[in-house]
Amino acid sequence: MIRTLLLACLSILLVATIIYRPDDAFQASLQGLTIWWNIVFPGLLPFLTLLELMLAFGAVHAFGALLDPLMRRLFRLPGEAGLALAFGWSGGFPSGAETAAALRRSGTLTRSEGQRLLAMAHMPNPLFMLLVVGSGFLKRPELGAAIAVAVWASAITVGFLHSRLSAGTITGHEASPPASGSSHYRIAGSSLRKAAHAMAEAKQKDGRTFGKALGDSVIASVYKLMAVGGYMMIGAVLVRLLEPLMPGALPGFILPGLIESHIGAYSAAVAKFDGGMTWNAAATAAVLSWGGISALLQAGTVMAGTDLSTRSLAVIRLLQAAVAFTFTLLLWQPLSSLMTRIIPASVPALLPIGAANSPNPTVIHAVELHSLWPYAPFMLAAFISALAILTLTSSGASSLFKR
Repeated sequence: MIRTLLLACLSILLVATIIYRPDDAFQASLQGLTIWWNIVFPGLLPFLTLLELMLAFGAVHAFGALLDPLMRRLFRLPGEAGLALAFGWSGGFPSGAETAAALRRSGTLTRSEGQRLLAMAHMPNPLFMLLVVGSGFLKRPELGAAIAVAVWASAITVGFLHSRLSAGTITGHEASPPASGSSHYRIAGSSLRKAAHAMAEAKQKDGRTFGKALGDSVIASVYKLMAVGGYMMIGAVLVRLLEPLMPGALPGFILPGLIESHIGAYSAAVAKFDGGMTWNAAATAAVLSWGGISALLQAGTVMAGTDLSTRSLAVIRLLQAAVAFTFTLLLWQPLSSLMTRIIPASVPALLPIGAANSPNPTVIHAVELHSLWPYAPFMLAAFISALAILTLTSSGASSLFKR
């Protein structure tokens, strides 16, 4: 009752503020819409559609059989969890959460496993970190790569520790419930034979034709993307309306970073710190690891119908943000030097749309973000590469532990 009344009061306050300051609200909503269309929509649509098709034709369970040795030993999760990591780390918010929720609905994961997987898979878009943050906000592509490594390392570290300290998993005996396609773990023979059996079993149970599955996947994906866009627009409006109320003693990136990660990452990247670029990078990594209230609401939307908790996700994301901030501060010099060697100096910085003609090109406005539409094929290639690397690593781990 108290929660409902609080949400109702906040909703009334938001509407009243928008009526009182309509111009600011309109400009902020356009900012959120631009971010959604240029970054989120091209990054999510292929992955959400692909997930539905892979579920319909049993590919999720097939990869689960191949990835099971690696995921069990590292994170004490079933093999299908590796697919959620590949989706989340390639497509960004909330494709990883959508995959984790789908696995929980199918009974592949226990509630505890689903909660741990959700925290690791619900990650920011890699091209946003590499191209927009690195090349656009900081004008140095290698710094975007270093920030991405810090964000990913914090998720892996917290996920690994969480799997060892969670109740029921300390001794490593938490068992996943039986699920469709789960019998492939008991089939004798090679991993490929197990994967083929799991795929055939899951496809037979689903029963949809390709046309039916494709239609369902497109409808579901667009619906979820519309909900994501709505949350991002509301987040941008809240940031704009609440900025005048923030105490001057607090850093300017705190409010946008708390509410919306894309705007928060921009604010952290261009903020003035006494410690220089290292602190900008650490603050940006923390904002991206946290994801913002908008990302939590996006996860809550795709988690509907499951027993996964948004509140527990928020606690873990705060911990990940603290770890990412610490990692970046401690390892910034060697990490940035390594990325400078890996990424050629000839790689041009991508300026946001309109920044080149701006009277002050050093100021990059979040509303002028560079579009990721041309890079959609690269994101799919990154997803395929991530799956291939995970599969090969899992195969090597399985062979190693059989000796």
